[in-house]
Amino acid sequence: MSSEQKSAPETAEAAEPRPRRLTYAAVLAALEGAALVIGGVWILVLGLTGDPDDRQQAVTGGITLVVLALLPLLAARGLLLRRSWSRGPAVITQIMALPVAYNLLKADSMAIPSGIALAVVAVAALVLLVNPATTQALGIKGPGRAE
Repeated sequence: MSSEQKSAPETAEAAEPRPRRLTYAAVLAALEGAALVIGGVWILVLGLTGDPDDRQQAVTGGITLVVLALLPLLAARGLLLRRSWSRGPAVITQIMALPVAYNLLKADSMAIPSGIALAVVAVAALVLLVNPATTQALGIKGPGRAE
């Protein structure tokens, strides 16, 4: 396919304004990604400079969080650019956040407010991502609706 054939539909999509729901979903996904990066770097720095019980586990946990942050960050970028593939990773991120929020809510500590915030963000993002306006803006047709 030539570049002229690919650019025609993209310019038609770009001419329509992006729905606010799509922008809000992208912002929530980006916030989750940023929180994962911040948490991962914090664990990594504490693991390297502090006195952790297991330095290797702290470093591995920090690196894992930073790598996991790529999923919501890439999804947020894709949502802002109206890429249909981006909804899948964004939804997966929210579904993965719900058990984490539940475990934070069960904790008997200062983690409870974090669990509440994470649960609210995950549910709000899921609602925004499955909204028909978002689906239409991303060009997702659904089963049996292919042209």
